[in-house]
Amino acid sequence: MVSELMRDPADGEAAHSFLLGGGELGELIRSHDWSVTPLGPIAGWPQSLKTAVSLLLPSPVPIVLLWGEKGVMIYNDAYSVFAGERHPQLLGSEVREGWAEVADFNDNVMRVGLAGGTLSYRDQELVLARRGKPERAWMNLDYSPVRDESGRPAGVIAIVVEVTDRILAERRVQDSEARLRFLDALGKATAPSFDADEVMATTTRMLGEHLGVSICAYADMDEDEDGFTIRGDWSSTGSPSIVGRYNLKAFGRLAVERLHAGLPLIVHDNRAELAPDEAATFQSIGIGATICMPLVKNGRLTALMAIHDKDPRRWSDSELALLTEVTERSWAHIERVRSQLEVRAAEARFRGALEAQVAERTAALQRSEASIRTIFQTSHLYQGLLSLDGVMVFANATSLAAIDAELRDVQGRLYWETPWFTGTPGMPETIRAAVQRAAQGSAESLSIALNLPAGLRSFDFTLRPVRSESGAITGIVPEAVETTARLKAEEALRQAQKLEAIGQLTGGVAHDFNNLLTIIRSSIDFLRRPDLPEERRRRYVDAVAETADRAAKLTGQLLAFARRQALKPEVFEVGARLRAVGDMLGTLIGSRIALDIEAPEEPCYARADVSQFETALVNMAVNARDAMDGEGRLTIRLSVDQPGPPHASEAGSGKRYVVVSLTDTGVGIPKEFLGRIFEPFFTTKGVGKGTGLGLSQLFGFAKQSGGEVDVQSVVGAGTTFTVYLPQVGPAGAAIEAGERGMSIGAPPSGSGKRILLVEDNVDVGGFANQTLRDLGYVTTWAANAREALSVLERDAADFDAVFSDVMMPGMNGVELGQEIRRRYPGLPVVLTSGYSDVLAERGRHGFELLHKPYSVEQLSRILHDATSRRDRGAGAGAA
Repeated sequence: MVSELMRDPADGEAAHSFLLGGGELGELIRSHDWSVTPLGPIAGWPQSLKTAVSLLLPSPVPIVLLWGEKGVMIYNDAYSVFAGERHPQLLGSEVREGWAEVADFNDNVMRVGLAGGTLSYRDQELVLARRGKPERAWMNLDYSPVRDESGRPAGVIAIVVEVTDRILAERRVQDSEARLRFLDALGKATAPSFDADEVMATTTRMLGEHLGVSICAYADMDEDEDGFTIRGDWSSTGSPSIVGRYNLKAFGRLAVERLHAGLPLIVHDNRAELAPDEAATFQSIGIGATICMPLVKNGRLTALMAIHDKDPRRWSDSELALLTEVTERSWAHIERVRSQLEVRAAEARFRGALEAQVAERTAALQRSEASIRTIFQTSHLYQGLLSLDGVMVFANATSLAAIDAELRDVQGRLYWETPWFTGTPGMPETIRAAVQRAAQGSAESLSIALNLPAGLRSFDFTLRPVRSESGAITGIVPEAVETTARLKAEEALRQAQKLEAIGQLTGGVAHDFNNLLTIIRSSIDFLRRPDLPEERRRRYVDAVAETADRAAKLTGQLLAFARRQALKPEVFEVGARLRAVGDMLGTLIGSRIALDIEAPEEPCYARADVSQFETALVNMAVNARDAMDGEGRLTIRLSVDQPGPPHASEAGSGKRYVVVSLTDTGVGIPKEFLGRIFEPFFTTKGVGKGTGLGLSQLFGFAKQSGGEVDVQSVVGAGTTFTVYLPQVGPAGAAIEAGERGMSIGAPPSGSGKRILLVEDNVDVGGFANQTLRDLGYVTTWAANAREALSVLERDAADFDAVFSDVMMPGMNGVELGQEIRRRYPGLPVVLTSGYSDVLAERGRHGFELLHKPYSVEQLSRILHDATSRRDRGAGAGAA
């Protein structure tokens, strides 16, 4: 109510027109209560203020307007990003309060600007409060006065561009160049010396002067690794020498723990960071801050090198890195010098050979840095280095060759915008998110496929954060190893495992098929007799039908085992299925292994993919056979109404399981392998004796079915694999059986409806065509997909459904169905096949599927349902 009373009558849409196109800040300015600020309501703002605001809002450059004597702040979207967590509270506030930590600086800006002057700063360093703590930042700042209608300065407009990243990058480069120059100078200064103390004296002096510290010293440790002697040091003017004997324990627990662990001791202010008695030891020799670097050889602390300052000092990462490298080089040089002295003291006849070895060692040390770079460049891994914001700093030759590029083509670009990823849809976004997580400390691992100039390639890809000694993240290392060949090999191994298993079953399957064919052949011979009584004729017809169903079932089991059949879960009686598959398992494991199947008489039910269940039994039986070397006893036991294993995620929930266990009398599995046996391709069998995929199939089947797998083994005594499947009550089995039985009855008539039959096989096509006509359908037969599309182009509206085989030359049945769905969305399509890679994933195609061999009743039902849905307007018959 108060705001309504205070609103100026002229404060309408026209009063806010200068904010149009102003982005998020334009809306915030419109909704802000300016009546509580020195500026007052927007309607009363002078035109000069409105004009200045309308100019700054659309700018992509961070701009802030400081209006009035107090410098009330109005800014654009780009400036809100710079303001960070201060936004949006900064809007409408006075600049002195909004940026309190640089109030004096801004006071001068307002004083000069309101007096009509301008200011410009380049690379201006400021200390700003960010993320809860003061941070150093560098800015390019330009300030100009804004005049009101009378021509007097009424405000100051500021253009703010932060250049902190550039300044820090330049300083890092400068630090690196300075470090390399110093190391080069140190190497040249110490190279002529053959005296260890002389080398260390030169090193401590040059390092101390370069870093501007109070003392630089080196020491040798006693055998007890506590006492040590500072044998030489360099000290600046006003600082005492600290040469002498000391005990490490006197310098405190932190010193003992870190130095014995081979880690540097870093103390910025010993009075603040250490206990009083420990700090007193440092203070007694004039030390306020220290970095001490240990030398550990053969697991023993042998020497120390340190830099000290008499006052507290915040040591930088570059100072620590330089001391680390100087220490390593100095001791390497001393070792080299000592080796040379030993050579000189050796007998004359060995001097030439030993000097040659020393020379080689010297050359190796000089080449070490170049060698490491060469190894990196020639590595078969794709490797690089990124800054924390994802900018490409370096890439090795292997990774550059993959995109036919040179380092200058990618250096300085955002990693996810380089040719490694831009050719793969969606990949830049994935890599950008992974880089951002790595910059926060996460180690990222991805399996990716990339479109590269050489084609589609697969990789195991990692992003690892690089940390300094202090734990700060300083960069990101991307690394990838190409897995294209491995994945192809794994797929070949999978196929080999399937072929191996199918080969083991071939004998038994051929035997069963020959028995079935014998029944069919004999029955047909009798049916050809004209004098055969009707009762015997019906008996032989029934025998042929039942045998055909058994043959189809056997084929389906073989296809499911080979993963070439569209599979689905169903409720089944586990005991009956176990007994049915027992004969096949007996054939599989051989006559020298006794097979016992123990199952209760009462039925028990589970809901799972029956084919995968049988495949899992086969895989476990094969493992048991191999573990027993073809001779022993295999016991398969079925238990009902059992709790899950203790390690199950739902242990203790009351969930009940049907449990199938296979126990062998084989060699058992060593304890160290038990945790890995379900990993794909892991196997303890010899080369060529197994692919390691069988148990991973078992594990996947159980998990996907909502169950569990357990294994118990004793080396030398045998192994028991146990599969837990969620138990289903008789009611669930009855419901599913009822659903399956709903279609039982006489085949419904085609009632004159028109069917387009598509079949390239003349025999099958002729038989199917006659069957459809006998069912009452009017048919048109096309020999392939192209011919079928031509028929539909002429009179598609006259057809009620399309019935097509899947496996055809040229365009297959699925492709034909998809084209029909695109052209004639209301026309149902029913597909049929006895074997098809394409239909192994039928769910993603959405067509009705009739498996071969099919009965007349099944054919009639599926076509009747498809055409009935069309009559009701249900579309193209999606499954």
